[in-house]
Amino acid sequence: MTPRDVLIIGGGPAGLSAALNLGRARATVTVIDADRPRNAATLASHGFLTRDGIPPQELRALARAELAAYPQVEVLRRTTVRSLARDIDGGFVATLDGRAGPATLHARAALIATGLRETLPDVPNIRGFYGMSLFSCAACDAWELQDRPLALIGETPDLAARARLIARWTDALTVFTNGADTVSTVEEAELTASGIRVERAPIAGLDGDRGALEAVWLADGTRVAVTGGFVRPVWTPALEFLDGLGVDRDGEGHLLVDRAGRTSVPGLYGAGDAAAPGPQQLIVAAGQGARVAAVLVHDAVGVTTAH
Repeated sequence: MTPRDVLIIGGGPAGLSAALNLGRARATVTVIDADRPRNAATLASHGFLTRDGIPPQELRALARAELAAYPQVEVLRRTTVRSLARDIDGGFVATLDGRAGPATLHARAALIATGLRETLPDVPNIRGFYGMSLFSCAACDAWELQDRPLALIGETPDLAARARLIARWTDALTVFTNGADTVSTVEEAELTASGIRVERAPIAGLDGDRGALEAVWLADGTRVAVTGGFVRPVWTPALEFLDGLGVDRDGEGHLLVDRAGRTSVPGLYGAGDAAAPGPQQLIVAAGQGARVAAVLVHDAVGVTTAH
């Protein structure tokens, strides 16, 4: 099998943006897309210039349609990578699971753009509101919720910091720790002084209709009225298929990359949330994908780029 120039693992904004720019550079590209985006529950995405408010699935569909103009770029949907390893020629061989069954694919270089795996707080019926009136990204969705009574639900140590951020958009914020000891007494005092309420009791359930949150019920019977809010998921990179390569990662499992997106393994690159903890916005990931695509092209022809 003739190897592809670049294998891109991940069909989100980082991977599709990289594919577009690589295609324009006449590279042969295969994108592996599991078709399980983390923002699948979101009705509208924001902050993407010229596409503010577009449904994320529509944005992905538009991107795939644009890629169809480049015959050397293919997108394999509903396909996952079981493993990625070095092949005998110094490139990579991927073992795939797809609709046609197991297969292998060879590529001279590989770009990891798999994003993050998301685990929501353990709250009954939270999925019924997630993406409609409960969100995880303040930069993406707080504008639509501004000046309303909001909830922040989470069990992570950074909950107080996130509360201070969300308070930029509302003066009526309640932090729910769901029984977890994640907000210290000092932090609670600081939040209270800023007008932010802290509820430490476990959450019994959420109340609302058709995805519109109306209240949070606590185990002690307290009902706190809200009209939307945010959750703090736990995000983890989904990179088990790289275990055999020995690529360097940080303490949370993200790929360690230089400024150009290169990992510790020659020929292996990273873009998007899997490689760059930070603002989890579609436009940021797309920009990173475009940047790494340019680096890939320069590396292929031996042109020096910045580290």
